[in-house]
Amino acid sequence: MSRVALIEDHKRLAAMVRQALSSAGIETDLFSTVSEASYGVNRGDYAVLIIDRGLPDGDGLTFLRALRAAGHMTPCLMLTARDALHDRVDGLESGADDYVTKPFAMSELIARVRTLMRRPSTLAELVLSFADIIVDPQQRAMCRGAEAVLLAPAELQIMLCLVKAAGRTVRHAALEHAAWGLGEAVTPNALEVTLHRLRKKLATLGSTARLANIRGAGFALQAANENGQGDLPDRPVSAKRGI
Repeated sequence: MSRVALIEDHKRLAAMVRQALSSAGIETDLFSTVSEASYGVNRGDYAVLIIDRGLPDGDGLTFLRALRAAGHMTPCLMLTARDALHDRVDGLESGADDYVTKPFAMSELIARVRTLMRRPSTLAELVLSFADIIVDPQQRAMCRGAEAVLLAPAELQIMLCLVKAAGRTVRHAALEHAAWGLGEAVTPNALEVTLHRLRKKLATLGSTARLANIRGAGFALQAANENGQGDLPDRPVSAKRGI
């Protein structure tokens, strides 16, 4: 997925970082305290963690050490106002993968986040493909050949999640988290409406890919077979496995 967790208590900075990442096709869940972040990180699936060193209820490094000790290996970018060498060394030795000192340029932050997302442990690529479509998060677009359609933020995150699954079933909850994170109230039919829009956009492109509803399990992208028919119909069917 292309969703990150930002643990930062400075509201204006957090809003600026969130907007900059969103413009680059990376959606963000915001947490302002260690306790909020602990709850969210243990329930969400994130490509990267961005952690501020100084938080109202604890030290970001202490929080990161606890995550690493519990087995969380998600790449982490530390934010801090401390620029002494020993502070940077402490961060890296505590499990941080990268370190950015405030103030920083948003373009640098985005570049560093993308670098962490390319690491093998996240299985994240900047441009992903399935069957005859390509999903480009930077351009917020889904393409087939020379044709392209723009994707709304929720549509983009759902397509990235489905394409990375490579035909495997993705559960409803995983798609909802990818699209809206933990901090937004989601109406009961929001996912169905968004998937309906994605089906229309696939049809607009003339794609052979189909978005199948796997009854009781979730949704999956299906590629057309040699006869031009999808491996599974674009309607509820049964499935034995999912992710």
